[in-house]
Amino acid sequence: MKKSSSLHVAALVATVALHGAEPPECPDGACALPEWAKADAEAAAIPAPDEFSVLSPVPESAVDSIAPAPRLASLDGKTVALVGGSFMANVTHPELRRLILAEFPTAKVYVLSEIGSAGPYPRPGVVRREKDRFQDRLREFGVDAVVSGNGGCGLCTPKETGSCIAAEAIGIPSVMIAAPGFSKQAAGAARAAGLARLAIAEYPGSFASHTREELLENTRKTLWPQVKAGLLGAAAPSPAAGANATSADDAASQDDAKSESATAAISGSFADIQRIFLDSGWTDGLPVVPPTAQAVEEFLAFTDLPPEKSLGAIPPAQREVTVRHVAVNGVMAGCPPEFMPVLLAFAEAMKNGDFRRTLSSTHAWTPYCWLNGPVARQLGFDCGQGEISEPRNAVLGRFVNLAMLNLGGYRVKESRMGTFGYLMPWVIAEDEKAAAAVGWAPWHVQRGFAADDSTLTAASSINWGNNLVPATADAARIKDMMAWDAVEKSQMALASGMPQTWRTFLVTEGVARDLAREYSSKDALCRALESAARLPLGSRAFANYWGNPGSAFDPEKYPLAAHERTVARKEGAAETDTPPWLAWTGLSRMDTVPAMAPGKTAILVTGDSSRNKSLCVPGGGFATVKIELPARWDELMAARGYEPLDSFRVAPAAHGQVSPGLQRRSDRTPPAVDDAGMTRRTPARRRERAPSPRGTQP
Repeated sequence: MKKSSSLHVAALVATVALHGAEPPECPDGACALPEWAKADAEAAAIPAPDEFSVLSPVPESAVDSIAPAPRLASLDGKTVALVGGSFMANVTHPELRRLILAEFPTAKVYVLSEIGSAGPYPRPGVVRREKDRFQDRLREFGVDAVVSGNGGCGLCTPKETGSCIAAEAIGIPSVMIAAPGFSKQAAGAARAAGLARLAIAEYPGSFASHTREELLENTRKTLWPQVKAGLLGAAAPSPAAGANATSADDAASQDDAKSESATAAISGSFADIQRIFLDSGWTDGLPVVPPTAQAVEEFLAFTDLPPEKSLGAIPPAQREVTVRHVAVNGVMAGCPPEFMPVLLAFAEAMKNGDFRRTLSSTHAWTPYCWLNGPVARQLGFDCGQGEISEPRNAVLGRFVNLAMLNLGGYRVKESRMGTFGYLMPWVIAEDEKAAAAVGWAPWHVQRGFAADDSTLTAASSINWGNNLVPATADAARIKDMMAWDAVEKSQMALASGMPQTWRTFLVTEGVARDLAREYSSKDALCRALESAARLPLGSRAFANYWGNPGSAFDPEKYPLAAHERTVARKEGAAETDTPPWLAWTGLSRMDTVPAMAPGKTAILVTGDSSRNKSLCVPGGGFATVKIELPARWDELMAARGYEPLDSFRVAPAAHGQVSPGLQRRSDRTPPAVDDAGMTRRTPARRRERAPSPRGTQP
């Protein structure tokens, strides 16, 4: 091989590192690669002045178009449905009702409690009865127009937009109310459902941060003129969207143009390809490997699925993803071709409701995944110190980011609404040898898969880092510390959001060993954690009242004491022994609510075996998918220098039964909280309840 520049040497060494092999020696900058690596080096697309011909990573939409309903000439004598209950709608909607009736006295207005709402518009092939019932009610009540809102977060905006789409689909004009920034998300949700044009009334600011007086004034002066224009005139974004805003029609036309250009190869230099992909919104801002047809074909060799086979529509953009699209994004991320079965597993997981449901939220759930089974070990995924930063783990994380963007259509400022942005997705692997050594079953066996199956589990996180370091070998005390960690790391800061969120606990081998002396299985540890992880009722109510992720409460109409009673009723408050970390309060018992629920916890043995660490990762739900291998897997892998798959199998632990509540099911509803293990009576009287002193709030 000819002498290379330092850039080329570094890139080629990195190629070898991705294969889990020893780096080649490069005396004087000249590297001699093994035979199996030469194909990778040729396809690695190291920057060069040559011209590339590449494929588009973005699938076409899988939905049928919905024609926007004709606008009305007047609201006189018409029936209007004023629906949605998000973000201070309890203030804006009554005022809108008053304004409608003041200007159009013969109109009739129905509200949410009378007519309901559609919820998120279903993706292709999904039947959502809530949407069907809403459309039936619109017909039954003779509704002529729908106004929905308020869109002020990443999850509520598509939910409230769903009522507008459902109305337009049966010929009823609508207007969606949204805050700045969420107008684009509402328009994107409509386009993803096939509605090219959506009338949007944009509220000037953040709903929940405005006073009641400001909300009323802005409803009168800003929202009502836009709502009226949207129902009676052309549907277009609010002028408040800015001079550079494009109409929904323009945006849809641009998407169509991109989709049409995606059917043909794109040519240009390395720099041209980077610029074209960035300008088209097909990258996350980092350089990509040009997805040439040759590179894509190498990936396709590692699956028995036909290249054009549809994997179904993936939300939120409802794109018709094919096997080839997955391969294109794998090339762009820098993955080696043999990752293809793993990439296909993640694409399948993207359709699972438990996993994807939170990914548009402003609270910035970052997707990540973990691997189980022999394929993870064969491919060289790391499960030790620094695992998420190891090249193989990191490059799969990059694929996750590109798949979110191109396969699912998650776009920042449009359908990925994290307030402060997102971390790069990461990948971990369970150390199944360490788990077996302490007698615990690995995650995939808990889910009902065979020990020799290989799986990918997709999850999401709203927290990373901030490890717990148990300074004891006492299993019960470690459990108490982990339970306290769970209470502290709930959904949103201070446990102000939804109760009993999903969590993944990462424990290193030494901590797992100490825990296993008392808890013979992960299930036993989960039950103990669920029993111990409780927080004071007063603390939970205070956090959810003053830090509510949706609407603000009016203390004059609904005081904190009333909210505490509501939380107690809805979240199963009970008088329990005081959690050990609150013993300093001097109270032996207090009213508490559970912070964990059965079926929503994963425990993985992983990380640096030389350290005593545990990490609680709260987030969204899990989707575990089997990694399907091609029939010629062993032959293909041998040609690339890998040992046979059989040499990477691990004998399962004795406790390898399927975990109760963790059977393979998608979009499952978690069972009720298990109260076993704590002595309880009815809620304590108020004078006996713990105060909310410094340090007690989670």
